[in-house]
Amino acid sequence: MPEGRRRLGRKPGSGPRHDAKDQRHRSDSAPEGRRRDERPPAPPPPPAARATDEPGLPTATVLVKAKRARPFFGRHPWVLDTAIDRVEGTPADGDVVDLATHEGRFIARGIWNASSRLRVRLYAFESDVPLDAPFWRSRIDAAIALRRTLGLDDRSGAARLINSEGDDLSGLVVDRYGDHLAIQVTGLAMAGRLDAICDALEAAVKPAGILLRGADRGLSKLEGLHLPDRVIRGTAPEGPVFIREGSLSWGVDLTEGQKTGFYLDQRENRRAAALLARDRRVLDLFCYSGGFAVTCAITGSARSVLAVDGSAKATALARANADFNGAANVAVETADAFARIDSLAATGEKFGMVILDPPKFARSRGAIEEALRAYHRINRVAVDLLEPGGILVSCSCSGSVSRDDFLEMLSAVAQRSGRQIAMLECRGAAPDHPVSASCLEGEYLKCVIARVA
Repeated sequence: MPEGRRRLGRKPGSGPRHDAKDQRHRSDSAPEGRRRDERPPAPPPPPAARATDEPGLPTATVLVKAKRARPFFGRHPWVLDTAIDRVEGTPADGDVVDLATHEGRFIARGIWNASSRLRVRLYAFESDVPLDAPFWRSRIDAAIALRRTLGLDDRSGAARLINSEGDDLSGLVVDRYGDHLAIQVTGLAMAGRLDAICDALEAAVKPAGILLRGADRGLSKLEGLHLPDRVIRGTAPEGPVFIREGSLSWGVDLTEGQKTGFYLDQRENRRAAALLARDRRVLDLFCYSGGFAVTCAITGSARSVLAVDGSAKATALARANADFNGAANVAVETADAFARIDSLAATGEKFGMVILDPPKFARSRGAIEEALRAYHRINRVAVDLLEPGGILVSCSCSGSVSRDDFLEMLSAVAQRSGRQIAMLECRGAAPDHPVSASCLEGEYLKCVIARVA
């Protein structure tokens, strides 16, 4: 941690951090090595699928400890194992259960998972509401209606249709790219109900295909899930799907790209950065498929853009997107971002704008200190690369790192660099990524736009 700063924690009882929606991380990270004669462990079996006509009624009652019920009366959807006093009944993983106070007073209805520290996910807070197919359909319909209200139902574009806790569907993320849907399942509760979920999505959206994406990244340990990527309804697109975002077009790889294929959460942040890019030399570090780079080059009329990413697949997408949009002033490099920014600083390079959109540095609360050191290091060098009056666009998608932590990190960078960092905007994810006021852990993306004197 940078000197002279303290880390601000979350409010007590605000819930665990491991279920933050954003799954962003490099997909080519290697597992730990194992001995040649050691066989890899067999994956756990998939969760049992629930019938679409299941009654959705509780099979057991989970009673919380005394003085631990308040967050759940406040509609917080995550019940940790440490909050549970006892279980009356023998629920199987994926069964509907009722949550009650230690005295037996009803609180909410949710779904049990003994394989996870997040033992119950809560979905209904009325005792007469079954968690059956009509219930899931009504929640999905409400989420899609919100996107229509936001003006994000144009089939030529893309949008997040369901944002887990933000849409009262904990453990489920659905993104639409043109006529195809990409699903991420981050909770066993949703994994066992994929048929009902897909039925509701097909009825509401009528997609050409539904793909399951990114569902197996670290979730075998956290949720007892093993869900390989696959087509679960309809057909997969032949090659990339092309979507429109304003005046720009993007090719999205729905089968191998990061997250579900594109960083939809940064939509408005790309536009905000582009407004300040005119006639500037721009460095886009961790560029992935070139979202910020191409937007600054075309929409923002940047003088030139250098886009860097450590993944050859990502930089191939970035080059293709730059070419497709006619961004001839975008140069794309495949290089380790930390090494490349150090080399640019060593040779005295200067930029009018530096954009930092790194992968998740902290995957748990225990990794916050290390993550803040990494953010401090990369932002400190970025400030050195900026000419006086330059623009810093600094992002964090680590849900475990709070907004206060991130801003204090930038304050420490200002102190160490001896330069004034004036924050112009402190932004978050696009509005189709709503955050529940009852589950603030869902706020993961920070995007600070600042002027560096």
